[in-house]
Amino acid sequence: MSQKPVSSNLEQAFLPFARPSITDDEIHEVVDSLKSGWITTGPKVQKFEEQLRDYCQAPYALTVSSGTAGLLLALKTLDLQPGDEVITTAFTFVATANTIVHAGAKPVFVDIDPRTFNIDIERVEKAITPRTKAIVPVHFSGVPVDLDRIYALARHYNLTIIEDCAHAIGTKYKGKTLGSFGHFQVFSFHPNKNMTTGEGGCIVLHDHDQAKKIKALRFHGIDRDAWNRFAKSGSQEYDVIAPGYKFNMMDLQAAIGIHQIQKLDDMIAKRTTLALRYREKLKGVTCFENQKDPQFSMTHSWHLYLVKLNADLAGCDRNQFMRKMKERNIGLGLHYQAVPTFSYYQKEFGYRPGQFPIAEDLGRNVVSLPLFPDMTFAEQDRVITAINDILG
Repeated sequence: MSQKPVSSNLEQAFLPFARPSITDDEIHEVVDSLKSGWITTGPKVQKFEEQLRDYCQAPYALTVSSGTAGLLLALKTLDLQPGDEVITTAFTFVATANTIVHAGAKPVFVDIDPRTFNIDIERVEKAITPRTKAIVPVHFSGVPVDLDRIYALARHYNLTIIEDCAHAIGTKYKGKTLGSFGHFQVFSFHPNKNMTTGEGGCIVLHDHDQAKKIKALRFHGIDRDAWNRFAKSGSQEYDVIAPGYKFNMMDLQAAIGIHQIQKLDDMIAKRTTLALRYREKLKGVTCFENQKDPQFSMTHSWHLYLVKLNADLAGCDRNQFMRKMKERNIGLGLHYQAVPTFSYYQKEFGYRPGQFPIAEDLGRNVVSLPLFPDMTFAEQDRVITAINDILG
């Protein structure tokens, strides 16, 4: 990893919280798509889906326009009815809960484990009712949920598991790649994720009938891909089997993904080096509480390096700390506020402050430090120096 010396120019430059790692390989592939005349869903999407299937060791990897679209489509396969409930974590990006609402169900929130920041599985079981149809756990920051326990609940109560893997491409659970087993895994390729397609995502699954339904729903409910219809051997006639959506990925996006996925493990290795360096260099900052590893074997994808700030020890609250870092030209992330604290979820579903104390406390005090594959040790040292200056 490059270790450039700190210069006055570097200290003056704004250091973002995240930056995608894009090289000439991706740029040339996008240009190739533009020159080919086929820029929407086509051969590069097909190639990218093949790579995703190989990487996740699954029979189906269906690309979509975003991870949010993927969550909604997975939920739509369940034919949810008014009054149905879907359990999820209180601590996630709001898209996780929004898609449950859009799918026609009630989101039932559960508090989190204060160590791992993942959903508390004991609380999950207590939240299950006869109306529960699915559970949507989030592998927060790249730390996997205890999937053996989650899927044991699914079998016992006849529930579907839709894993929100937006943070977790490349994560492994007990030696197994996420996507290689289970019901649904939904990944995001947003620019700040471990790999990107600009915007985009994919749904990984093992069931043929569900995959067929999702293929139709992601493009207007049409029963065949546009690429197949417009190819020389294809037929322009088609059937519409459901009122679907416009959630397909473009070849322009897949052109980036084709090369990103080849570099993914290397990019995660760089993230891991930086994350462990943060752990070592910041272990004396007593007002920081780190996310803890779970008590089972796993491979962390390190989408985020987040810490919980103890305002009493720090002498400033989270927002003041973020502002002081920004004054030093260092950007931080806020991942996230507890979803039940938002006005819509309080008005629509009656959630009240104090119902999810661990998630709410974390949402008030969590902050994500800059972390991306091309970050140098010198840039990381800027962050560490600024933290020590501000927090003493």
